[in-house]
Amino acid sequence: MKRIAILGSTGSIGTQTLDIVQHAPEKFQVEALSGGYNTKLLIEQIKQFNPKLVSVATKELADEVLKNVSSATKVLYGQEGLVEVAAATEADLVVTALVGSQGLKPTLAAIEAGKHIGLANKETLVSAGHIVTDAIRKRGVSLLPIDSEHSAIFQCLNGENASQVSKITLTASGGSFRDRSREELEGVTVEQALQHPNWSMGAKITIDSATMVNKGLEVIEAHWLFNLSYDQIDVLIHPESVIHSYVEFVDNSIIAQLGNPDMRVPIQYALTYPDRYSTPTKRLDLASIGKLHFREMDYNRYPCLRMAFESGKQGGTTPTVYNAANEIAVARFLKGEITFLQIEQVIESVLLKHQSFSNPELEVIHEQDLWARSFAESIRF
Repeated sequence: MKRIAILGSTGSIGTQTLDIVQHAPEKFQVEALSGGYNTKLLIEQIKQFNPKLVSVATKELADEVLKNVSSATKVLYGQEGLVEVAAATEADLVVTALVGSQGLKPTLAAIEAGKHIGLANKETLVSAGHIVTDAIRKRGVSLLPIDSEHSAIFQCLNGENASQVSKITLTASGGSFRDRSREELEGVTVEQALQHPNWSMGAKITIDSATMVNKGLEVIEAHWLFNLSYDQIDVLIHPESVIHSYVEFVDNSIIAQLGNPDMRVPIQYALTYPDRYSTPTKRLDLASIGKLHFREMDYNRYPCLRMAFESGKQGGTTPTVYNAANEIAVARFLKGEITFLQIEQVIESVLLKHQSFSNPELEVIHEQDLWARSFAESIRF
C-alpha cells in the first residue's frame, strides 16, 4: 500500500487524485491533505479518507474544521501547515497540486524529507528549477510529472537513451479561443475564457490555456524535467487532445503517448509508477474519433508562449518574474480589472522592467517574485 499526501486536495488535480484513491482503497492510504479555503469539501474529504494531518489557509478556517472532524486528525494552517503536510508524515509520495508559486517551499521540504514527488505544480520548476532538480539529485528521490504533457514525455522516454533524443513536442489544445483571431479576442468575457473545449481544470489554468501561458510554463518545466535545451522543445496545436505529447529520436522515429483527455490517467501513473493498474477512465476509441488535426504554432497569435521561450532562455530570475506577472494578470482579469488581451501586456511590461539575476538563491527568487507581483498590480491602462 502506498501512502500519499496531497497539497491542494480540494482543487481539480487534488479531487481527481482522491477519485483514484476511492476506486482503489486497497492500494493507497491518505496520510495528509491541504485544502486552502474550501473547508466544506475538505471536511468531506477528511471524513471519507481519515488523514492524520490536514492544513487550511487561516487559523479561523482551522478552527472551523476542528469543530467538524474527529480529534484523530491534526489540523494546521498557513505556510507552516503546508510544509508539515508535505514533510511531517509517513507519506511515501507527495502530490503537489497547489496553484502558483506557493508550492515551492513545501515541495522542497518534502524532497528534503525524502518524499517522492508527484508534480502537478509546474510553477515550482519554473521559479526554481535549478534548486529543485539539484535537491532531487542530492536526496535520491523521484520527480514524477503529473501534467498530461510531461507524463506523456516521461512515458515515451521509458527504456530509451536520453542522449538519442532529437527533440520533444508538447501538444496544446489551443484553449477556449483557439478558433478566434486576435481581432476577435477584443472584449471576450471571463465566462467565455473559462469554457475549455477539452479539459476540466481550475479557473487559473483554464485562462492560462487560453493565453498559452500554461504551455509556456510547461516548456520551462520540460527543460528542467528532461534536461533539454529550449531548441529541443517544440509546441504543436492539436485540438482533439488525444496525442498528449511525443518524442522524436535521432533516427527520426517518433514515440507518442495517446489517451482520452482525462487527468486521472497521468495522475494514477505518477501514483503507481513503475506499475500500471486499471483506472475508472474510458478507453480511447480512435475509430470513433476518426481524424486527428494539427496546426503549426503561431507565436504572433500567442505572444505569451513566445515570452515563455525567451524567459526560459534568459534564465535566472526571468522565469520567476514571467510566472508571477501572469498570476497577478490572470487574477486581475478574473476580477474584471483588465481585459483578456491586457494579460499579455502586463506580462510584457513586467519583463521589460525586470533586471535578471543569474543562478539565484531562494531568497532572491522570493524577492523578485514579490517585486513582479507588486509591479504587475500597479500597471494601469
